[in-house]
Amino acid sequence: MTPAQLQGRIRKNAIPPAMLLLGPEAYERRRLKDALLATVPESAVTYHDLAELALAEVLDDARALSLFAAERLIWVVNGEAALPRGRALEDDSDGESGGTAGAAALAAYVKDPTPGTVLVFEAARFDFDGEDKRKQDRVRKFYSAIQEVVELRRFPAHEARQEAESLVRAAGLRIDAAALELLVEALGADVSRIAVEIEKLALFAGNRPVGVDDIAVLVPDARATNVFALVNALGRRDRARSLEILDTLTRDGEYLPLALAFLSTQFRMALVAREAGLKSASQIQGHFTKMGVPMWGQRAEQVYQTVAKFGRPQLQRAMKLIYEADKGLRDARPDDRIVMERFILQLVG
Repeated sequence: MTPAQLQGRIRKNAIPPAMLLLGPEAYERRRLKDALLATVPESAVTYHDLAELALAEVLDDARALSLFAAERLIWVVNGEAALPRGRALEDDSDGESGGTAGAAALAAYVKDPTPGTVLVFEAARFDFDGEDKRKQDRVRKFYSAIQEVVELRRFPAHEARQEAESLVRAAGLRIDAAALELLVEALGADVSRIAVEIEKLALFAGNRPVGVDDIAVLVPDARATNVFALVNALGRRDRARSLEILDTLTRDGEYLPLALAFLSTQFRMALVAREAGLKSASQIQGHFTKMGVPMWGQRAEQVYQTVAKFGRPQLQRAMKLIYEADKGLRDARPDDRIVMERFILQLVG
């Protein structure tokens, strides 16, 4: 089940008696929690933590009938802690009988849930990919008796950008497209953090528009926004602005190889766009989207600016200079700032 599907069931008052919220996406989890909390009085909500309480005790509470509330919501965090001694998170064993008994007790409850009680388990520790996937599969197996599993997957970058635009409109915030781009990328497309920062920016800015400089001042990880600003300045062949941003990055102690990595991606995309004969930002956006590389309008515009400023031989030379600069940054002897200054001067000199 997707978060949107559960939201629809909440609106129709068809809430399942037991559900598992699986995955690390905090923004969607917060929205679902708020929607569920709105269905019952505050006094009818109970919170449990499986890191401190046994699953059997939680189920005992769920079976208890309340004298004061016909409907209850029981919210249970750290769902992973119910697995036997945590070993199921580290290996493929099923653990001792304690884990089996816990799963069996949960299955028995789900077959005959308490009327009017909604039981929600949160399992937010593991992601759906990489090394976390196997551990998350163990969690899913333990809670297999619960049929209603809501997968809280992280937002892809383009969807995070779209959600950020919705949040900006809802907040009545005026923000430059480039500033919103930097906000999304600097916060790693983490929509929960983006939502918090948009609220802060709306309070700070009032009726005036928010620009890149405002984000650099107010947003945590603001130094990262300067990384993207450097990439954009080099893409426009703006040498003076590039050196100015490099000075800021150096004084702030930024990890300069990060800037080079983003720059490499920008120029690779620009080279692909030029070789494909793409003539506008919209063509670039459509081309990369068709290739399975999500790209929103502002990013496509940045790539287009780079294509417009650099010919094919210059883009190929830029990739060679990026390689040389990356090699130089890995050398223990030269200063990173000297390596990057030399790179900038060679690229846009």
